[in-house]
Amino acid sequence: MCGICGIVDISGRAVEKPILKKMCQAMIHRGPDDEGIYISCQSPATSYQSKTSVGLGHKRLSIIDLSPAGHQPMCNEDGTVWIVLNGEIYNYLELAKDLKEKGHNFKSNTDTEVVIHLYEEYGEECVKNLRGMFAFAIWDEKRQTLMLARDRPGKKPLLYYHKNNIFCFSSEFSPLLSSGLVDKEINLKAIHYYLTFGYIPAPMTIYKDVYKLPPAHILILKDGKINIKQYWSLDYTKKIKISEDEAADEVLRLLKEAVKIRLYSDVPLGAFLSGGIDSSTVVALMSQLTGKRVKTFSIGFDEKDYNELKFAKKVASTFDTEHHEFVVRPKALELLPLLVEHYGEPYADSSAIPTYYVSQQTKQHVTVALNGDGGDELFAGYERYQAVLLSETYQRFLGNGVIQRFANLLPDSVDPKNPLRRVRRFIDGAILPLNQRYLRWVGIFDEKFKSDIYTQEFMKEVLDSNPVKVISEFLNGSNGLNLLDRLLLTDTMTYLPGDLLVKVDITSMANSLE
Repeated sequence: MCGICGIVDISGRAVEKPILKKMCQAMIHRGPDDEGIYISCQSPATSYQSKTSVGLGHKRLSIIDLSPAGHQPMCNEDGTVWIVLNGEIYNYLELAKDLKEKGHNFKSNTDTEVVIHLYEEYGEECVKNLRGMFAFAIWDEKRQTLMLARDRPGKKPLLYYHKNNIFCFSSEFSPLLSSGLVDKEINLKAIHYYLTFGYIPAPMTIYKDVYKLPPAHILILKDGKINIKQYWSLDYTKKIKISEDEAADEVLRLLKEAVKIRLYSDVPLGAFLSGGIDSSTVVALMSQLTGKRVKTFSIGFDEKDYNELKFAKKVASTFDTEHHEFVVRPKALELLPLLVEHYGEPYADSSAIPTYYVSQQTKQHVTVALNGDGGDELFAGYERYQAVLLSETYQRFLGNGVIQRFANLLPDSVDPKNPLRRVRRFIDGAILPLNQRYLRWVGIFDEKFKSDIYTQEFMKEVLDSNPVKVISEFLNGSNGLNLLDRLLLTDTMTYLPGDLLVKVDITSMANSLE
Protein backbone atom coordinates (compact mmCIF):
# COMPACT_ATOMS: atom_id res chain seq x y z
CA MET A 1 0.00 0.00 0.00
CA CYS A 2 3.05 2.25 0.19
CA GLY A 3 6.66 2.67 -0.79
CA ILE A 4 9.50 3.03 1.70
CA CYS A 5 13.14 4.03 1.34
CA GLY A 6 16.02 5.16 3.48
CA ILE A 7 19.71 5.98 3.72
CA VAL A 8 22.14 5.36 6.57
CA ASP A 9 25.51 7.09 6.40
CA ILE A 10 27.69 5.27 8.92
CA SER A 11 30.45 7.87 8.65
CA GLY A 12 28.08 10.48 10.03
CA ARG A 13 27.82 12.67 6.94
CA ALA A 14 24.37 14.26 6.83
CA VAL A 15 21.88 12.49 4.58
CA GLU A 16 20.80 14.92 1.86
CA LYS A 17 17.07 15.61 1.70
CA PRO A 18 17.04 16.11 -2.11
CA ILE A 19 18.31 12.54 -2.55
CA LEU A 20 15.52 11.16 -0.38
CA LYS A 21 12.95 13.22 -2.29
CA LYS A 22 14.32 11.82 -5.55
CA MET A 23 14.01 8.28 -4.19
CA CYS A 24 10.44 8.95 -3.08
CA GLN A 25 9.54 10.41 -6.46
CA ALA A 26 10.81 7.26 -8.18
CA MET A 27 8.09 5.25 -6.42
CA ILE A 28 5.21 7.71 -6.50
CA HIS A 29 3.02 5.00 -8.05
CA ARG A 30 3.28 3.04 -4.79
CA GLY A 31 1.93 5.96 -2.76
CA PRO A 32 0.35 8.89 -4.59
CA ASP A 33 -1.61 10.17 -1.56
CA ASP A 34 1.15 11.55 0.66
CA GLU A 35 4.92 11.90 1.05
CA GLY A 36 7.08 12.19 4.13
CA ILE A 37 10.79 12.50 4.93
CA TYR A 38 12.69 12.31 8.22
CA ILE A 39 16.42 13.00 8.71
CA SER A 40 17.86 12.05 12.09
CA CYS A 41 20.39 14.84 12.50
CA GLN A 42 17.54 17.36 12.27
CA SER A 43 15.72 15.87 15.27
CA PRO A 44 15.51 18.22 18.29
CA ALA A 45 14.45 15.33 20.52
CA THR A 46 17.92 13.90 21.05
CA SER A 47 20.12 15.29 23.80
CA TYR A 48 23.19 13.38 22.64
CA GLN A 49 25.41 13.48 19.57
CA SER A 50 24.29 11.03 16.89
CA LYS A 51 27.16 9.03 15.39
CA THR A 52 25.16 7.97 12.37
CA SER A 53 23.09 10.04 9.95
CA VAL A 54 19.79 8.47 8.90
CA GLY A 55 17.12 9.52 6.42
CA LEU A 56 13.76 7.81 5.93
CA GLY A 57 11.32 8.36 3.07
CA HIS A 58 7.73 7.27 2.58
CA LYS A 59 5.07 7.39 -0.14
CA ARG A 60 1.58 6.65 1.13
CA LEU A 61 -1.38 4.91 -0.44
CA SER A 62 -4.06 5.53 2.18
CA ILE A 63 -6.03 2.44 3.22
CA ILE A 64 -6.53 2.66 6.99
CA ASP A 65 -7.09 5.96 8.87
CA LEU A 66 -7.20 8.40 5.96
CA SER A 67 -6.54 11.36 8.26
CA PRO A 68 -3.22 13.26 8.41
CA ALA A 69 -2.50 11.31 11.62
CA GLY A 70 -1.40 8.44 9.38
CA HIS A 71 1.48 10.47 7.91
CA GLN A 72 4.85 8.69 7.75
CA PRO A 73 7.64 8.57 8.77
CA MET A 74 5.96 8.20 12.15
CA CYS A 75 7.57 8.38 15.59
CA ASN A 76 6.92 7.47 19.21
CA GLU A 77 6.05 10.03 21.90
CA ASP A 78 9.56 11.39 22.43
CA GLY A 79 10.77 11.17 18.82
CA THR A 80 13.45 8.55 19.45
CA VAL A 81 11.89 5.71 17.44
CA TRP A 82 10.93 6.29 13.79
CA ILE A 83 9.24 3.96 11.32
CA VAL A 84 8.31 3.69 7.64
CA LEU A 85 5.97 0.81 6.83
CA ASN A 86 4.63 -0.71 3.64
CA GLY A 87 1.74 -3.12 4.06
CA GLU A 88 -1.08 -3.85 6.45
CA ILE A 89 -1.17 -5.39 9.94
CA TYR A 90 -4.41 -7.37 10.18
CA ASN A 91 -4.42 -7.87 13.94
CA TYR A 92 -3.51 -4.28 14.82
CA LEU A 93 -6.73 -3.56 16.72
CA GLU A 94 -6.11 -6.41 19.18
CA LEU A 95 -2.45 -5.41 19.49
CA ALA A 96 -3.38 -1.77 20.11
CA LYS A 97 -5.80 -2.77 22.87
CA ASP A 98 -3.09 -4.80 24.60
CA LEU A 99 -0.49 -2.04 24.23
CA LYS A 100 -2.84 0.60 25.65
CA GLU A 101 -3.38 -1.62 28.68
CA LYS A 102 0.42 -1.66 29.06
CA GLY A 103 0.46 2.14 29.17
CA HIS A 104 1.27 3.13 25.58
CA ASN A 105 -0.40 6.29 24.24
CA PHE A 106 -1.71 6.49 20.67
CA LYS A 107 -2.20 9.58 18.51
CA SER A 108 -3.73 7.78 15.51
CA ASN A 109 -5.83 4.76 14.57
CA THR A 110 -3.18 3.34 12.25
CA ASP A 111 -1.53 -0.06 12.19
CA THR A 112 1.81 1.72 11.69
CA GLU A 113 1.74 3.26 15.15
CA VAL A 114 0.99 -0.15 16.64
CA VAL A 115 4.30 -1.45 15.25
CA ILE A 116 6.19 1.46 16.88
CA HIS A 117 4.82 0.71 20.34
CA LEU A 118 5.21 -3.01 19.78
CA TYR A 119 8.90 -2.40 19.05
CA GLU A 120 9.20 -0.30 22.23
CA GLU A 121 7.70 -3.19 24.18
CA TYR A 122 9.45 -6.19 22.59
CA GLY A 123 12.33 -4.90 20.50
CA GLU A 124 13.17 -6.93 17.40
CA GLU A 125 10.92 -9.72 18.68
CA CYS A 126 7.93 -7.51 17.81
CA VAL A 127 7.64 -9.16 14.38
CA LYS A 128 6.50 -12.41 15.96
CA ASN A 129 3.29 -10.69 17.10
CA LEU A 130 2.41 -9.29 13.69
CA ARG A 131 -0.20 -10.83 11.43
CA GLY A 132 -0.15 -9.29 8.00
CA MET A 133 1.83 -8.35 4.94
CA PHE A 134 4.58 -5.89 5.60
CA ALA A 135 8.02 -4.52 4.96
CA PHE A 136 9.19 -1.88 7.39
CA ALA A 137 12.22 -0.02 8.71
CA ILE A 138 12.64 1.24 12.27
CA TRP A 139 15.36 3.67 13.30
CA ASP A 140 16.12 3.64 17.02
CA GLU A 141 17.98 6.86 17.91
CA LYS A 142 18.96 5.74 21.41
CA ARG A 143 20.38 2.42 20.32
CA GLN A 144 21.70 3.79 17.01
CA THR A 145 20.15 0.76 15.33
CA LEU A 146 18.25 0.28 12.09
CA MET A 147 15.88 -2.69 11.87
CA LEU A 148 14.39 -3.94 8.60
CA ALA A 149 11.69 -6.62 8.57
CA ARG A 150 9.72 -8.54 5.97
CA ASP A 151 6.51 -10.56 6.36
CA ARG A 152 6.43 -14.33 6.59
CA PRO A 153 5.55 -15.37 3.01
CA GLY A 154 7.27 -12.36 1.44
CA LYS A 155 4.29 -10.47 0.04
CA LYS A 156 5.98 -7.10 0.45
CA PRO A 157 9.42 -6.53 -1.14
CA LEU A 158 12.47 -4.97 0.50
CA LEU A 159 15.83 -4.33 -1.19
CA TYR A 160 19.03 -3.04 0.38
CA TYR A 161 22.54 -1.95 -0.60
CA HIS A 162 25.59 -1.86 1.67
CA LYS A 163 29.00 -0.58 0.65
CA ASN A 164 31.55 2.12 1.57
CA ASN A 165 29.84 3.19 4.81
CA ILE A 166 26.54 3.63 2.98
CA PHE A 167 23.46 1.52 3.63
CA CYS A 168 20.28 2.25 1.71
CA PHE A 169 17.01 0.39 1.21
CA SER A 170 13.76 0.69 -0.73
CA SER A 171 10.66 -1.15 -1.89
CA GLU A 172 11.81 -1.25 -5.52
CA PHE A 173 14.94 -0.92 -7.65
CA SER A 174 14.11 2.51 -9.11
CA PRO A 175 14.44 4.42 -5.80
CA LEU A 176 17.75 2.71 -5.02
CA LEU A 177 19.21 3.48 -8.43
CA SER A 178 17.87 7.04 -8.49
CA SER A 179 19.76 7.78 -5.26
CA GLY A 180 23.05 7.80 -7.17
CA LEU A 181 24.60 5.86 -4.29
CA VAL A 182 24.40 2.38 -5.81
CA ASP A 183 27.01 0.86 -8.10
CA LYS A 184 25.20 -0.53 -11.14
CA GLU A 185 27.54 -3.47 -11.59
CA ILE A 186 25.74 -6.48 -13.06
CA ASN A 187 25.78 -9.72 -11.09
CA LEU A 188 26.48 -12.35 -13.77
CA LYS A 189 25.65 -15.21 -11.39
CA ALA A 190 22.16 -13.75 -11.02
CA ILE A 191 21.67 -14.06 -14.80
CA HIS A 192 22.59 -17.74 -14.55
CA TYR A 193 19.89 -18.26 -11.89
CA TYR A 194 17.40 -16.16 -13.86
CA LEU A 195 17.82 -18.33 -16.96
CA THR A 196 17.13 -21.34 -14.74
CA PHE A 197 14.05 -20.16 -12.81
CA GLY A 198 12.70 -17.21 -14.78
CA TYR A 199 13.32 -15.01 -11.76
CA ILE A 200 16.28 -14.19 -9.52
CA PRO A 201 15.87 -15.94 -6.14
CA ALA A 202 16.53 -14.08 -2.89
CA PRO A 203 18.84 -12.82 -1.56
CA MET A 204 20.43 -12.19 -4.97
CA THR A 205 19.51 -9.38 -7.35
CA ILE A 206 20.75 -8.41 -10.78
CA TYR A 207 23.20 -5.96 -9.15
CA LYS A 208 26.26 -6.75 -7.07
CA ASP A 209 25.99 -5.43 -3.51
CA VAL A 210 22.18 -5.08 -3.83
CA TYR A 211 20.18 -7.77 -2.04
CA LYS A 212 16.62 -8.82 -1.30
CA LEU A 213 15.80 -9.32 2.36
CA PRO A 214 14.38 -12.88 2.38
CA PRO A 215 10.80 -13.47 3.61
CA ALA A 216 10.38 -13.98 7.38
CA HIS A 217 13.72 -12.30 8.10
CA ILE A 218 14.85 -9.22 9.96
CA LEU A 219 18.02 -7.23 9.34
CA ILE A 220 19.78 -5.33 12.11
CA LEU A 221 22.31 -2.64 11.18
CA LYS A 222 24.45 -1.42 14.06
CA ASP A 223 27.94 0.11 14.02
CA GLY A 224 28.15 -0.52 10.30
CA LYS A 225 27.64 -4.28 10.67
CA ILE A 226 24.69 -6.27 9.35
CA ASN A 227 23.07 -9.16 11.18
CA ILE A 228 20.27 -11.05 9.40
CA LYS A 229 17.98 -13.42 11.30
CA GLN A 230 15.08 -15.65 10.34
CA TYR A 231 12.18 -15.23 12.76
CA TRP A 232 9.72 -17.81 11.38
CA SER A 233 9.64 -20.97 9.31
CA LEU A 234 6.81 -23.11 8.01
CA ASP A 235 6.30 -26.28 10.06
CA TYR A 236 4.64 -29.34 8.50
CA THR A 237 5.37 -31.67 11.38
CA LYS A 238 2.39 -30.87 13.60
CA LYS A 239 -0.13 -33.23 12.03
CA ILE A 240 -3.63 -33.64 13.43
CA LYS A 241 -5.82 -36.72 13.18
CA ILE A 242 -9.32 -35.74 12.09
CA SER A 243 -11.86 -37.04 9.59
CA GLU A 244 -12.23 -35.67 6.07
CA ASP A 245 -15.47 -33.90 7.03
CA GLU A 246 -13.79 -32.33 10.05
CA ALA A 247 -10.87 -31.27 7.86
CA ALA A 248 -13.24 -29.62 5.38
CA ASP A 249 -14.97 -27.72 8.17
CA GLU A 250 -11.65 -26.57 9.62
CA VAL A 251 -10.31 -25.41 6.25
CA LEU A 252 -13.50 -23.42 5.66
CA ARG A 253 -13.28 -21.86 9.13
CA LEU A 254 -9.67 -20.81 8.60
CA LEU A 255 -10.30 -19.46 5.10
CA LYS A 256 -13.32 -17.50 6.28
CA GLU A 257 -11.31 -15.95 9.11
CA ALA A 258 -8.41 -15.16 6.76
CA VAL A 259 -10.72 -13.36 4.33
CA LYS A 260 -12.58 -11.54 7.11
CA ILE A 261 -9.50 -9.86 8.56
CA ARG A 262 -8.53 -8.61 5.10
CA LEU A 263 -11.86 -6.85 4.59
CA TYR A 264 -11.13 -4.05 7.04
CA SER A 265 -10.46 -0.94 4.98
CA ASP A 266 -11.40 2.74 4.85
CA VAL A 267 -11.43 2.63 1.04
CA PRO A 268 -13.38 0.52 -1.52
CA LEU A 269 -12.16 -3.05 -2.12
CA GLY A 270 -12.85 -5.85 -4.58
CA ALA A 271 -11.35 -9.12 -5.84
CA PHE A 272 -9.49 -10.59 -8.78
CA LEU A 273 -11.57 -13.44 -10.20
CA SER A 274 -10.01 -15.96 -12.60
CA GLY A 275 -12.74 -18.58 -12.23
CA GLY A 276 -10.33 -21.03 -10.62
CA ILE A 277 -10.86 -22.65 -7.23
CA ASP A 278 -8.70 -20.22 -5.24
CA SER A 279 -10.06 -16.84 -6.36
CA SER A 280 -13.60 -18.23 -6.57
CA THR A 281 -13.38 -19.34 -2.93
CA VAL A 282 -12.19 -15.88 -1.88
CA VAL A 283 -15.07 -14.22 -3.78
CA ALA A 284 -17.61 -16.64 -2.30
CA LEU A 285 -16.44 -15.89 1.24
CA MET A 286 -16.32 -12.14 0.59
CA SER A 287 -19.93 -12.26 -0.61
CA GLN A 288 -20.95 -14.16 2.50
CA LEU A 289 -19.05 -11.94 4.93
CA THR A 290 -19.85 -8.50 3.51
CA GLY A 291 -23.53 -9.08 2.87
CA LYS A 292 -23.36 -6.89 -0.23
CA ARG A 293 -22.32 -7.19 -3.87
CA VAL A 294 -18.60 -7.75 -4.28
CA LYS A 295 -16.79 -5.98 -7.12
CA THR A 296 -14.94 -8.63 -9.17
CA PHE A 297 -12.44 -8.20 -11.98
CA SER A 298 -11.36 -10.70 -14.64
CA ILE A 299 -8.95 -10.79 -17.53
CA GLY A 300 -9.37 -12.78 -20.76
CA PHE A 301 -7.75 -13.44 -24.13
CA ASP A 302 -8.92 -13.75 -27.74
CA GLU A 303 -7.29 -17.20 -27.94
CA LYS A 304 -9.84 -19.77 -26.75
CA ASP A 305 -7.23 -22.10 -25.22
CA TYR A 306 -6.19 -19.36 -22.78
CA ASN A 307 -9.50 -17.64 -22.18
CA GLU A 308 -11.17 -18.51 -18.87
CA LEU A 309 -13.68 -15.67 -18.75
CA LYS A 310 -16.61 -18.08 -18.98
CA PHE A 311 -15.59 -19.68 -15.67
CA ALA A 312 -15.20 -16.32 -13.98
CA LYS A 313 -18.55 -15.17 -15.35
CA LYS A 314 -20.25 -18.27 -13.95
CA VAL A 315 -18.81 -17.64 -10.47
CA ALA A 316 -19.75 -13.95 -10.69
CA SER A 317 -23.30 -14.92 -11.62
CA THR A 318 -23.54 -17.47 -8.80
CA PHE A 319 -22.57 -14.91 -6.17
CA ASP A 320 -24.24 -11.93 -7.90
CA THR A 321 -21.07 -9.83 -8.00
CA GLU A 322 -20.58 -6.50 -9.74
CA HIS A 323 -18.45 -8.07 -12.45
CA HIS A 324 -15.96 -6.37 -14.79
CA GLU A 325 -14.10 -8.05 -17.68
CA PHE A 326 -11.13 -7.01 -19.79
CA VAL A 327 -9.72 -8.81 -22.85
CA VAL A 328 -5.97 -8.57 -23.54
CA ARG A 329 -5.17 -7.89 -27.21
CA PRO A 330 -1.88 -8.54 -29.08
CA LYS A 331 -0.86 -4.90 -28.57
CA ALA A 332 -0.12 -5.93 -24.99
CA LEU A 333 3.51 -6.34 -26.06
CA GLU A 334 3.70 -2.54 -26.08
CA LEU A 335 3.51 -2.81 -22.31
CA LEU A 336 6.84 -4.65 -21.97
CA PRO A 337 9.13 -1.58 -21.64
CA LEU A 338 6.97 -0.28 -18.78
CA LEU A 339 7.04 -3.65 -17.01
CA VAL A 340 10.81 -3.91 -17.45
CA GLU A 341 11.17 -0.52 -15.78
CA HIS A 342 8.94 -1.44 -12.83
CA TYR A 343 10.43 -4.88 -12.16
CA GLY A 344 13.94 -3.46 -12.24
CA GLU A 345 15.63 -6.78 -12.96
CA PRO A 346 15.10 -9.74 -15.33
CA TYR A 347 11.73 -11.40 -14.74
CA ALA A 348 10.15 -13.90 -17.12
CA ASP A 349 6.60 -14.67 -15.96
CA SER A 350 4.47 -13.74 -18.98
CA SER A 351 1.33 -13.57 -16.82
CA ALA A 352 2.67 -10.24 -15.54
CA ILE A 353 1.07 -8.69 -18.64
CA PRO A 354 -2.55 -9.72 -17.92
CA THR A 355 -2.00 -9.09 -14.20
CA TYR A 356 -0.96 -5.53 -15.00
CA TYR A 357 -4.06 -5.01 -17.11
CA VAL A 358 -6.48 -6.46 -14.56
CA SER A 359 -4.82 -4.26 -11.90
CA GLN A 360 -5.22 -1.22 -14.13
CA GLN A 361 -8.90 -2.00 -14.69
CA THR A 362 -9.50 -2.78 -11.01
CA LYS A 363 -7.95 0.51 -9.84
CA GLN A 364 -10.65 2.40 -11.73
CA HIS A 365 -13.20 1.03 -9.26
CA VAL A 366 -11.42 0.14 -5.98
CA THR A 367 -8.17 0.77 -4.09
CA VAL A 368 -7.73 -2.70 -2.56
CA ALA A 369 -8.24 -6.13 -4.14
CA LEU A 370 -8.04 -9.65 -2.74
CA ASN A 371 -6.73 -12.52 -4.87
CA GLY A 372 -6.09 -16.25 -4.64
CA ASP A 373 -2.32 -16.58 -5.09
CA GLY A 374 -0.75 -19.13 -2.76
CA GLY A 375 -3.60 -21.63 -2.94
CA ASP A 376 -1.69 -24.07 -5.14
CA GLU A 377 1.25 -24.12 -2.73
CA LEU A 378 -1.04 -24.65 0.26
CA PHE A 379 -3.35 -27.27 -1.25
CA ALA A 380 -1.04 -29.04 -3.74
CA GLY A 381 -2.74 -27.64 -6.81
CA TYR A 382 0.10 -27.98 -9.32
CA GLU A 383 0.22 -31.01 -11.61
CA ARG A 384 3.94 -31.31 -10.98
CA TYR A 385 3.25 -32.63 -7.48
CA GLN A 386 1.42 -35.59 -9.00
CA ALA A 387 4.23 -35.92 -11.55
CA VAL A 388 6.90 -36.19 -8.86
CA LEU A 389 4.97 -38.81 -6.89
CA LEU A 390 4.23 -40.76 -10.08
CA SER A 391 7.85 -40.61 -11.26
CA GLU A 392 9.03 -42.04 -7.94
CA THR A 393 6.84 -45.06 -8.62
CA TYR A 394 8.08 -45.37 -12.22
CA GLN A 395 11.71 -45.31 -11.16
CA ARG A 396 11.05 -47.97 -8.55
CA PHE A 397 9.25 -50.43 -10.82
CA LEU A 398 10.34 -49.70 -14.40
CA GLY A 399 13.88 -48.37 -14.13
CA ASN A 400 15.37 -45.46 -16.03
CA GLY A 401 16.28 -47.50 -19.11
CA VAL A 402 12.70 -48.45 -19.92
CA ILE A 403 11.50 -44.89 -19.28
CA GLN A 404 14.15 -43.38 -21.56
CA ARG A 405 13.44 -45.78 -24.43
CA PHE A 406 9.75 -44.90 -24.26
CA ALA A 407 10.57 -41.16 -24.24
CA ASN A 408 12.66 -41.53 -27.41
CA LEU A 409 9.62 -42.84 -29.27
CA LEU A 410 7.58 -39.68 -28.60
CA PRO A 411 7.63 -36.68 -30.98
CA ASP A 412 8.52 -33.29 -29.48
CA SER A 413 6.56 -30.04 -29.88
CA VAL A 414 6.95 -26.35 -29.05
CA ASP A 415 3.22 -26.01 -28.29
CA PRO A 416 2.85 -25.88 -24.47
CA LYS A 417 -0.72 -27.17 -24.81
CA ASN A 418 0.35 -30.27 -26.80
CA PRO A 419 -0.31 -33.31 -24.54
CA LEU A 420 2.58 -35.29 -26.11
CA ARG A 421 4.97 -32.46 -25.29
CA ARG A 422 3.89 -32.61 -21.68
CA VAL A 423 4.35 -36.38 -21.59
CA ARG A 424 7.80 -36.05 -23.18
CA ARG A 425 8.78 -33.36 -20.65
CA PHE A 426 7.56 -35.58 -17.82
CA ILE A 427 9.49 -38.62 -19.00
CA ASP A 428 12.69 -36.68 -19.71
CA GLY A 429 12.64 -35.49 -16.11
CA ALA A 430 11.47 -38.77 -14.59
CA ILE A 431 14.85 -40.46 -15.07
CA LEU A 432 16.74 -37.78 -13.09
CA PRO A 433 17.46 -37.69 -9.34
CA LEU A 434 14.76 -35.90 -7.33
CA ASN A 435 16.40 -32.45 -7.02
CA GLN A 436 17.42 -32.31 -10.69
CA ARG A 437 14.06 -33.74 -11.77
CA TYR A 438 12.09 -31.07 -9.97
CA LEU A 439 14.38 -28.32 -11.22
CA ARG A 440 13.84 -29.61 -14.78
CA TRP A 441 10.08 -29.33 -14.37
CA VAL A 442 9.97 -25.92 -12.68
CA GLY A 443 12.88 -24.40 -14.59
CA ILE A 444 13.09 -22.76 -18.00
CA PHE A 445 16.46 -23.66 -19.52
CA ASP A 446 18.39 -26.75 -18.49
CA GLU A 447 22.14 -26.90 -17.89
CA LYS A 448 22.93 -28.24 -21.36
CA PHE A 449 21.12 -25.40 -23.11
CA LYS A 450 22.79 -22.80 -20.91
CA SER A 451 26.24 -24.27 -21.48
CA ASP A 452 25.59 -24.15 -25.24
CA ILE A 453 24.83 -20.41 -25.21
CA TYR A 454 27.35 -19.26 -22.59
CA THR A 455 30.68 -17.82 -23.66
CA GLN A 456 33.81 -19.20 -22.00
CA GLU A 457 34.21 -15.94 -20.08
CA PHE A 458 30.64 -16.10 -18.77
CA MET A 459 31.04 -19.78 -17.90
CA LYS A 460 34.04 -18.94 -15.69
CA GLU A 461 31.97 -16.32 -13.82
CA VAL A 462 29.17 -18.76 -12.96
CA LEU A 463 31.22 -21.92 -12.57
CA ASP A 464 30.67 -22.17 -8.82
CA SER A 465 26.92 -21.39 -9.04
CA ASN A 466 24.52 -24.26 -8.48
CA PRO A 467 20.79 -23.49 -8.98
CA VAL A 468 19.86 -26.93 -7.61
CA LYS A 469 20.86 -25.68 -4.14
CA VAL A 470 17.99 -23.17 -4.21
CA ILE A 471 15.43 -25.96 -4.09
CA SER A 472 17.47 -28.75 -2.47
CA GLU A 473 17.65 -26.77 0.78
CA PHE A 474 13.92 -27.44 1.19
CA LEU A 475 13.34 -30.48 -1.03
CA ASN A 476 15.83 -32.70 0.76
CA GLY A 477 13.68 -32.21 3.81
CA SER A 478 14.12 -32.73 7.51
CA ASN A 479 12.11 -33.83 10.54
CA GLY A 480 10.86 -36.84 8.62
CA LEU A 481 8.68 -34.83 6.22
CA ASN A 482 6.99 -36.86 3.51
CA LEU A 483 7.69 -36.08 -0.15
CA LEU A 484 4.54 -34.03 -0.74
CA ASP A 485 5.24 -31.83 2.29
CA ARG A 486 8.75 -31.21 0.99
CA LEU A 487 7.40 -30.23 -2.43
CA LEU A 488 4.92 -27.78 -0.89
CA LEU A 489 7.62 -26.33 1.34
CA THR A 490 9.96 -25.88 -1.63
CA ASP A 491 7.45 -23.92 -3.70
CA THR A 492 6.23 -21.88 -0.72
CA MET A 493 9.77 -20.78 0.05
CA THR A 494 11.01 -20.27 -3.53
CA TYR A 495 8.47 -20.02 -6.38
CA LEU A 496 5.76 -18.22 -4.40
CA PRO A 497 7.88 -15.32 -3.04
CA GLY A 498 10.32 -15.27 -5.97
CA ASP A 499 7.79 -15.24 -8.79
CA LEU A 500 4.08 -15.03 -7.95
CA LEU A 501 4.12 -12.51 -5.10
CA VAL A 502 6.62 -10.32 -6.95
CA LYS A 503 4.41 -10.39 -10.03
CA VAL A 504 1.30 -9.19 -8.20
CA ASP A 505 3.03 -6.63 -5.99
CA ILE A 506 4.81 -4.91 -8.86
CA THR A 507 1.92 -4.93 -11.36
CA SER A 508 -0.68 -3.84 -8.81
CA MET A 509 1.45 -1.14 -7.17
CA ALA A 510 2.40 0.19 -10.62
CA ASN A 511 -1.30 1.07 -10.79
CA SER A 512 -1.49 2.31 -7.17
CA LEU A 513 -3.64 -0.71 -6.29
CA GLU A 514 -3.13 -2.69 -3.09
